[in-house]
Amino acid sequence: MNVAIFGVGLIGGSIALCLKDKPGITVTGYSNREASVQKYLERGVVDKGTTSIEEAAEHADFIFLCVPVGSLPHYLEELSKCRLKDGCVITDVGSTKGSIASYAASLDLHRATFIGGHPMAGSERTGVEAASYHLLENAFYVLTPPEGAPTHAIARLKELLAYTRANIVLADPDTHDEIVGAISHLPHIIAAALVNQVRGYNEANDLYESLAAGGFRDITRIASGDPVLWRDILLDNRKVLLRLLEDWNAQMGGFIRMLETSDGEGIEEAFRTAADFRNGLPERRKGMIVSIYDCYVDVPDHPGIIGKIASVLGNNRINLSNIQIIESREDVPGVLRLSFRSQDDLDQAISLLGELGYAVHQ
Repeated sequence: MNVAIFGVGLIGGSIALCLKDKPGITVTGYSNREASVQKYLERGVVDKGTTSIEEAAEHADFIFLCVPVGSLPHYLEELSKCRLKDGCVITDVGSTKGSIASYAASLDLHRATFIGGHPMAGSERTGVEAASYHLLENAFYVLTPPEGAPTHAIARLKELLAYTRANIVLADPDTHDEIVGAISHLPHIIAAALVNQVRGYNEANDLYESLAAGGFRDITRIASGDPVLWRDILLDNRKVLLRLLEDWNAQMGGFIRMLETSDGEGIEEAFRTAADFRNGLPERRKGMIVSIYDCYVDVPDHPGIIGKIASVLGNNRINLSNIQIIESREDVPGVLRLSFRSQDDLDQAISLLGELGYAVHQ
């Protein structure tokens, strides 16, 4: 079986790592840049590499288009010019599905079948360097086969994706875009708008920036996404987002009225219903918005205390990915922000540091 991956970055590289070295599977990575192909090969992410679309595609049983949403039509059009294998399955990993499904349906892909895909996992890092065999494990992987897609093609793709250890879910493209628009695209818009609002206030008083370094920075971290990537995603899903933003404006209008009328009961109810729903959400399920695995440790201002904590974690094989001093003054205990790459590492760290007498908070 030959699998071609166009764009071996975070997602494409992670899929490649799940498939590479499996019995009977050969993974070929494509890039239009020779330097990128060499990087794929040097890192051992793929078996073969090429800068030729035809070479990558024409022997492939499966083709994964792991390129930006705005580039998908171009690559589908190029594939429609290739002599693809009979029964070849083409899929993508974009976070919008409706427009690419329509575009694929307008093309003559000959003997190939297009099935949209969206692995709902990510990382705050990007590129093939961040690719991981475990990235998609336990994440939802949504497939959006078109109406009338051969059932055997869907079954073959699901069987291949089982190597990622993701949870495969089927949905129609429009339903996918509605849901993902609400749980991912809209929050990114809100975060960007909120940060820009505070940025405007900060131009007159830079104390905003100083005081926003803690919780505000955490709750708006998704505003730091790739601007070009989010331009393409939002424009592609604009019809859905325009409706969602109307609903958001209605929600904000409700808060305006409650504040204008001093409606304390209404405010309480709004937070109560939000808390009830949020508390019922799965806590440890991978999703589109990358989870953070952070805790805060109160530490005295003693020489060597930071190194001691780091050593304790390392000696217990707990992978600490980042450490930040939030406060350290003579009259104020220091606060360390410890970041980890997994929930398991975070849980172990909290337990261990607590047993050693440190005050640990989340």
